[in-house]
Amino acid sequence: MNVVLRLEQVCAGYGGRLIVENVDLDVHAGEIITLIGHNGAGKSTLVRAVFNLVPIRTGRILINGRDVSALPSEHLLAAGLAYVPQHRSVFPRLTVEENLWMGGYSLRDKTLLRERTEHVLALFPILRERASQLAGALSGGEQRMLEIARTLLLDPAVVMLDEPSIGLAPRMVDTVFENVQILRAQGKAILMVEQNVRKALSVSDRGCVMEQGTVRIRDQAANLIGDERVARLYLGQR
Repeated sequence: MNVVLRLEQVCAGYGGRLIVENVDLDVHAGEIITLIGHNGAGKSTLVRAVFNLVPIRTGRILINGRDVSALPSEHLLAAGLAYVPQHRSVFPRLTVEENLWMGGYSLRDKTLLRERTEHVLALFPILRERASQLAGALSGGEQRMLEIARTLLLDPAVVMLDEPSIGLAPRMVDTVFENVQILRAQGKAILMVEQNVRKALSVSDRGCVMEQGTVRIRDQAANLIGDERVARLYLGQR
């Protein structure tokens, strides 16, 4: 399988404190990898560091073999890396369709922008139904869907999702994870942080358990669901 995102000995943190230490990780095209671990384990810090929102001290980040470690966040999307943060990032006073156009703001070819917008609306039919509504009037789950759809306008190779199900009703949690599987079917490499461990692993190919800023366990997702250590610490089983 094609390695799209590669992390090599990544160390990152704030001020004088390292939060992520010596993380190596490969994510392939058409693959979902979920990072799990307790609060404070470094999961969100890691994906923020990959998107250059947290300073990287040492190590490298490569997308399709290109070293993007020093690229500022605003250039990373053009380099093929998309990031959907924990907190809502839609433009509430713009319509759904206008939000999608904002996702393709750097596309100078307006025909291509229209084609990609149509493609995204075909993937997410509920957004077509809501196209003329203000994004701020959508439910939390629909806003999350819009954020995920918006990442596709520049056709990124990698999509990183930080707690995509946080604060959502159970029905919308299922929908969001269905959307994540759609991204995989589109050939995207997906790196996801998620507290809903069982649900996340059930749709993932592989999982990584982070503790104290580094990856302690990595395995096929199905194996992690059945792993006694993971079940005891993260799935609420005894």
